[in-house]
Amino acid sequence: MTPGAQVTVLAHGLGGSTDLPIPYTYALLGAAWALTATFAVVALAWRKPRFDETRPGRALPPWVTAAVDAPVTRWILALLALAVTVWVALAAFFGPQNAENPLPGVFYVLMWVGLVAVSWAIGPVWRAISPVRALYRVLGLRRRGDRRQYLVRLGYWPAAFGLFAFVWLELASPDPGSVPAIRTWLLIYLGVTFAGALWFGERWCARADPFEVYGVVASRLSLFRRQPDTGRIAIGNPFDHLPTLPVRPGTVAVLSVLLGSTAFDSFSAMPVWRNFVDSTATGPWTATLLKTAGLALFALVVFATFTAAAMATGGVDRARRRELPGLMAHSLIPIVIGYVFAHYLTYLVERGQQTVILLADPMQRGWNVLGIGNLEVSYLLSMHPSVLATLKVAFVVAGHMAGVVAAHDRALRLLPKTNQITGQLAMMLVMVGYTFMGLYLLFGG
Repeated sequence: MTPGAQVTVLAHGLGGSTDLPIPYTYALLGAAWALTATFAVVALAWRKPRFDETRPGRALPPWVTAAVDAPVTRWILALLALAVTVWVALAAFFGPQNAENPLPGVFYVLMWVGLVAVSWAIGPVWRAISPVRALYRVLGLRRRGDRRQYLVRLGYWPAAFGLFAFVWLELASPDPGSVPAIRTWLLIYLGVTFAGALWFGERWCARADPFEVYGVVASRLSLFRRQPDTGRIAIGNPFDHLPTLPVRPGTVAVLSVLLGSTAFDSFSAMPVWRNFVDSTATGPWTATLLKTAGLALFALVVFATFTAAAMATGGVDRARRRELPGLMAHSLIPIVIGYVFAHYLTYLVERGQQTVILLADPMQRGWNVLGIGNLEVSYLLSMHPSVLATLKVAFVVAGHMAGVVAAHDRALRLLPKTNQITGQLAMMLVMVGYTFMGLYLLFGG
């Protein structure tokens, strides 16, 4: 078994249902009851909105904002981003075509899972380290005045399609671990994103770059935010920050792709799905079509169920009913983050270490940049499967409970008093269903 293959098995094979400290069925029922009890408590005791997106939070010392916003800081980050991009490109074009190449780890671990962790911890970092924004800054293109107006109706739809393209490569393409396939995807991504920035300016990056939008979504659960009036960096209640997620066309689609794809990743590892694909597919491309259909179906199910649940209320007119899914979409963010950590925690911690070590010598020439090439990967989580399994359940349940609380508080602002409880019942049922199915899929049925 190659080192890369071994890490992949460790990432997805441990912390299963047999490693739980309580019977698996009890974990499922307990999670569903915990969510139901949370809704009952907030419905009875939480009668007025408590979260406010305009609440400024506690401002950090002025020097923090000054240091973060300083032009020299932005230039250093831009140049570092370009340097890292060039370094990864060495691996992409000249590195070994096997598990010793760090490109798959950079792509699937650091850029996908690591981005969520860092954005959740400190804020939307992709804006500062995006190679496209960095190149845009270095070339002085910000001074151009002939940019086209970004179409409002596009919203986040380009980002939603970009995110789907990413998860398609990982979960449905014929060879997701292929260095040439990942290299081609990244070249297309860089070309499309830079061309869009040339045409529409940096607003294209803010609305259409899948990684930037992904980072913005995760950052809405961060303790750190900008004060609305002063722009100073502040620390505050993440539930006050959640509703600041921009409501644009495609917002629900972005979250549906993120949640649906993670669920499909779990489902695609189940024997029933693998046997179905193996027995039905007549070749690699038929298998790809089946996987693509399955991936799209999972995203569409999340989109349809959440939209229907958000709109299933009385006391509102037709225009407000159409707005409700977007206005409630931020309640999916804790669920997405909880499920990402539950599903990919081992992948991030252990494969992430391996990727950083491999980056010390991207072309396998005997280099040892920063002296990290001789470090050993610590498989701490994999060595404690019971702890890992418990963490998985905790992440899923905590994410869904936070989603219920966020949805309830928002409903108190959006729905008339006579419908504030009954108008949430459909959403509650959907979230219980997400919890039950999430745990079922996560532990392989």
